[in-house]
Amino acid sequence: MTGIIYKIVPAELWAEAESAGVFGGAPIDLTDGYIHLSTGAQVRRTAELYFKGQDDLLLVAVDGDRLGDALKYEASRGGDLFPHLYGPLSLDAVLWRVPMPVREDGHHDFPEGID
Repeated sequence: MTGIIYKIVPAELWAEAESAGVFGGAPIDLTDGYIHLSTGAQVRRTAELYFKGQDDLLLVAVDGDRLGDALKYEASRGGDLFPHLYGPLSLDAVLWRVPMPVREDGHHDFPEGID
């Protein structure tokens, strides 16, 4: 179970990752010991639950096939299997990143084809 997976990241934190050449994780990732990621089917709900109303976010697409054994799918919210990365995210695995504009209702706009 791999393919494209996603990370929602504050733009400022991602800029630091680009300077460093690697993403070590957001504060919650560091606390939990792995980088939280979402599949296309999960990422909208993740945004709604944990990022609603926040602006200046990026949606980062990651090639899960490039992450090797450090990527584990583990039961989380509602028993769904979520991708968790046990280690830093190499920017070599990043396919693209786009801003996530927040609408007046607090929800974010996503690129077409994310589902």
